This record gives sequence, structure tokens and C-alpha cells, in this order.
Amino acid sequence: MSKYYDLNDILVEDEVVSTVFHHKANGVGYLDPGSEDDNVEKGAVVELPLWLAQDLSRRKIIQVNLPPCFGAKVRKEVQADPACVNLRSKCPYFYEMGCKLADITGDPSLGGFLLSTLRGRYRDILCKALTSTITSTPKFMTLLTQEETHLFEAGRDSMRTFQKWRLQGPQLERAPILGRKRR
Repeated sequence: MSKYYDLNDILVEDEVVSTVFHHKANGVGYLDPGSEDDNVEKGAVVELPLWLAQDLSRRKIIQVNLPPCFGAKVRKEVQADPACVNLRSKCPYFYEMGCKLADITGDPSLGGFLLSTLRGRYRDILCKALTSTITSTPKFMTLLTQEETHLFEAGRDSMRTFQKWRLQGPQLERAPILGRKRR
């Protein structure tokens, strides 16, 4: 709820996650497309949006499973070389969704995985942001998540303003009092 009007947060919470019901739920059969009646049975695996899964998980009605983008296969790929993995294709809001899932799944290794992933990609992103031309969009941008794209754009904007400042030349003015001679 802290980012209620943030569109990116709304899009993150609209991502679908796999859940398992701990209890039978009456009248919510529409959540499970495979359900033949109006109920969801205990142990049923249902895909729910993250915003609903967070609320139901807090009430101990469901258990949230980690999506494949945080699974063992992706973790091995990222540990091998974080800069080469296309995280956008796996989940465009990789870091934000990972932080939200770390709270509700209770996976102790997820936070460390997110930190090591960002740490491995951060230097490469900033190096490319500071050395890229101002008008072109590098093709590696297709590999970046939303958060990393914002980081890249901030670095590029910072370099743009630095170059503008540097090319303007000296901005020092002589104080009018220094022009007077003493008598």
C-alpha cells in the first residue's frame, strides 16, 4: 500500500504467481479455471495475481510458490554470468517482485540472490550508461528489467548534464570590488 498510485507497483502486483490452497474455499471457483463447481478444493494449485496472493498468504489460506524466474535454473544462469542473462524476458519487474515474494514465501535465500544479481549487473549497466552516445539506445537495453532501465537512464542523464556543464567553460565572474584600486 505504500506505493498506491505508482503504476509500476500496480503492474508488479498484477503479475501472476502459482499458489496452493491450504483449505477448501467455497464460492471462489471462478479463481480456478479447472474447477467444475463453485468451490476450490484443499491442495488445489491456482494462478493468482500477486496482490491477491499477498493478502491470502497473510491470512494463511494459501502458500505461494516461487515463479520459474526465481527457480534453480535461473539462479544457476545468473550465478554463472549475471550480465548476460535476459531478466526482462523472465520478469520485467524482477527485483520488485522478488522483494515482495521474499516477504510472503519466507525463502531466506531469495533476498541474497536478488542482491548478488543486482551487484553483478550494476557496474556493467553504469559503465554502458556513461559511455553510450546520448541519442542512441543500445541493444543491450532489451536485457534490462524496469528497475535497471531506470538506473541506466539516470546514469545517461547524469553524464549528459555533466558534459553540458563541462562544455560551457568557466563560469567564474570577477567580483566588482576587486576591480577598484585603493588610494
